[in-house]
Amino acid sequence: MSDTSRPAPGRRHQYRAFVDVPTRWADNDMYGHLNNAATYSFFDTAVTSWLIRASLADHHNGSMFFVAETGCRYHAEIGYPDRIEVGLRIDRLGTSSVSYGIALFREGEDAAAAEGIFVHVHVDRTTRRPAPLPAPARRAMEGILA
Repeated sequence: MSDTSRPAPGRRHQYRAFVDVPTRWADNDMYGHLNNAATYSFFDTAVTSWLIRASLADHHNGSMFFVAETGCRYHAEIGYPDRIEVGLRIDRLGTSSVSYGIALFREGEDAAAAEGIFVHVHVDRTTRRPAPLPAPARRAMEGILA
């Protein structure tokens, strides 16, 4: 019996930015595919890489973003030596938080092998409490808003 309520894998055109992340031998689990913990590491690496490219990640003076929530749905196996292209988009842009839609694609494939959410909260460096997103961050994020 198949579960017809399960969403079909997302497609590449549904994502606005891409970050390449190579797999490593150590990312595989005992079954020979990408360990679920590695998937979340890829999510974090891709979002952080995008923030750096957008000049939004300066751990000494810039904005601070804390992860508030993550989740993942798996569609197909990935494993070393696959090359992964991580698709990003902003699904929700709040006052102090941002919810990324994120997907792992095998290099050149159109259907996502895994899709997830990654929620960041912008925090004040001193109080470590939620703070409004700075205008430059908001503008950059609007550029990949779905």
